[in-house]
Amino acid sequence: MGRPLLILLDTHVVVWLAFEESRISPKARAAIDQARQTKGGLGISDVTLYELSMLYRKHKIRISITLESFLSDVEKHFAVLPITGRVCVRASSLPATYPRDPFDRVIGATALVEGLTLITADGEIRKSHALPTIW
Repeated sequence: MGRPLLILLDTHVVVWLAFEESRISPKARAAIDQARQTKGGLGISDVTLYELSMLYRKHKIRISITLESFLSDVEKHFAVLPITGRVCVRASSLPATYPRDPFDRVIGATALVEGLTLITADGEIRKSHALPTIW
């Protein structure tokens, strides 16, 4: 990893940073900018890389480079956090109010295990109050 993380980004936030920054709320934008300016940084769950590849295959995102090059660039800009046993246990024990989507659960559990705040526009994640979020 190399550097301490301050915040974890949900997959849609990574997409918006790359293609539609105007969709990011001012509060989230400020947190991202602050994380970039300090010795901390921005992180993603490794499942985000898979979600990005799925979005590409479904033509939900368009890139002018190969998918592999795009994902490599993403890896260069974010600390990529692995799915560990602790993350799996935490994902399966999130409350019923948390979204059932397995990717959302892994991302949320990663934030909890790593002690990070999640930047997400997902209203269901935010309403669950299962972890600290910014939007």
